[in-house]
Amino acid sequence: MTVQRIEFLNYPVSERLPDPVWGIRIDNTDLRVHAADATRDLWRQEHPDTSPSDRERFLLNQYDGLLHREIGDPGRHFLGAPAPEFAAGSSAGATPVLGCPCGVWECWPLLTVITVSPETVTWSSFRQPFRKEWGELPMGPYTFTRSAYEAALAEPTRLTKDPLAVHQESTP
Repeated sequence: MTVQRIEFLNYPVSERLPDPVWGIRIDNTDLRVHAADATRDLWRQEHPDTSPSDRERFLLNQYDGLLHREIGDPGRHFLGAPAPEFAAGSSAGATPVLGCPCGVWECWPLLTVITVSPETVTWSSFRQPFRKEWGELPMGPYTFTRSAYEAALAEPTRLTKDPLAVHQESTP
């Protein structure tokens, strides 16, 4: 079993909206980049006439972190026991880990099944509920050492801006 490294991030939505969001890096790569890689061919099939640069910009902007104030208890949420409003809007047993960049997570959530054991936390079965025909996305499973996972969750890296902002702005 390969064990990944997770890093939880807190950063403001924008300079105008200082409310922090929860972002995630797996093995030093933003989860939104993993999601872009997993959906690139699916979007290409749906929108074959979109220019490659517009598609790449869209892929990196299709998700954002979850608003800090909405999650409530991040320890419960990211250990697979989300607040009822998150659980009700997702597939059975799935937890939203990214949301829509509009700020309403339900618009376009990235869902995963979070399985917790005494030694590990595993994220698997990633799905986009509004594209049932996509099925399970080719992401993960990602397995983390539970002690390192809980430590990362308890001490998120605080950033002054979205870590993908520079990359998103520079995409041609």
